[in-house]
Amino acid sequence: QVNLVESGGGLVQPGGSLRLSCAASVTLFSIYPMAWYRQAPENEREFVASIGRSGTANYADSVKGRFTISRDDSKKTVYLQMASLKPEDTAVYYCTTDRGLQTYWGPGTQVTVSS
Repeated sequence: QVNLVESGGGLVQPGGSLRLSCAASVTLFSIYPMAWYRQAPENEREFVASIGRSGTANYADSVKGRFTISRDDSKKTVYLQMASLKPEDTAVYYCTTDRGLQTYWGPGTQVTVSS
């Protein structure tokens, strides 16, 4: 059983920062990659960032240099530090992980970038 819960979303002005958290209720958290996706209204869900068991991170081109993904295996938590936020970053942000053939998603947290 895998349960993911995101938090940390909110309203922020352009140029501002937010840190999202994803707490996982799962065994063997440390050995599995984790990722963040986002979905804006009327858009497809899109990849944002991922982090492997060794801490290797990958980013979408649209967030590279502005967002940082990290993980704390002792807390079974993955983070997304977002800086220099733009209105186009407005979306629901989802945490996700795969276990074999099954993909698990959290309920998401809303991020709104607006003045």
